[in-house]
Amino acid sequence: MKNSFLLILLALAACSAPQYQESLEQEFMTIGSVERLDSALDTLIPVGAEIEVLASGFEWAEGPLWLEEQQALIFTDVPTNKIWKWTEKDSLSLYLSPSGYLGDRTDKREPGANGLALDAAGNLILCQHGERQVGKMLTSLDAPKSNFEGLATNYEGKRFNSPNDLVFNSRGQLFFTDPPYGMDPWDEKELEFQGVYRLDPDEKVNLLVDTLSRPNGIALSPDQKTLYIAQSDPEKAKYYAFDLDENGNVILGKVLFDATSLQGESRKGLPDGLKVHSSGVLFATGPGGVLVISPEGKHLGTILTENGTANCGFDAGEKYLYMTADAFLMRIKLK
Repeated sequence: MKNSFLLILLALAACSAPQYQESLEQEFMTIGSVERLDSALDTLIPVGAEIEVLASGFEWAEGPLWLEEQQALIFTDVPTNKIWKWTEKDSLSLYLSPSGYLGDRTDKREPGANGLALDAAGNLILCQHGERQVGKMLTSLDAPKSNFEGLATNYEGKRFNSPNDLVFNSRGQLFFTDPPYGMDPWDEKELEFQGVYRLDPDEKVNLLVDTLSRPNGIALSPDQKTLYIAQSDPEKAKYYAFDLDENGNVILGKVLFDATSLQGESRKGLPDGLKVHSSGVLFATGPGGVLVISPEGKHLGTILTENGTANCGFDAGEKYLYMTADAFLMRIKLK
């Protein structure tokens, strides 16, 4: 029965266009399981909670972002240069195309936007792989179109590699990572390192960390005194915690959790996107799905998605955790 169900999912993922999954009773198909390593996980994810498949058929889904006013989730499909929108009421629809690369080349591997965020004014801010910049959408969230302004395009005159993920603090400072994943072989790499940066409201770009091989997902603790970074390096698959001073500068860093040994045939994926729950607990994509890690670095359990999982995000009330996992959009109910 389980094998038949998986065959159905694979068939849906192979469709030429993304599909919305629902039955007449508004019940979604489920997949995977929850691995519980510590009883503390039960206070976050109810016992018996299931992973629901909301949509499928994407090439590599990323960057889930909740839009509270629209009661909608938007997320990117990086290889196809698109952003999709999902709502409980209206299902799946195309939200924005193109999302990242605005040029004419058709041979780019990852042209689209990756991480998404909203600034204090409600503008959509995007890590645009194809344009190698952090950009701002210049049109309304209700009526988007591909019209962007570059907010961060270079560091000391050298173009970024391919900004990947981002997070704002309450002061309007924007922290972002810049691994080379969105670059093509014919792109000129102008920086000798993969950096973690801070863009200040005065438009100054500050380099915070240049020692990580593949900085990827990024998030802040609830008190905004700790910056978390995921490293997507199979040899050093780790999550880092960096202490910040009152100006947003890095003081000290440490390995919060090392997931290198968790990799395996049955646990696809590397540390990628991550989000921090209001309790301070990290929900970090990595080997197997989404690892749930305490602020002290204790592995509480894993949401096993059966797919390489790129990123995750909460709705405004933390009722659900939404997950982009390879060809799928998923969610799981939280307490």
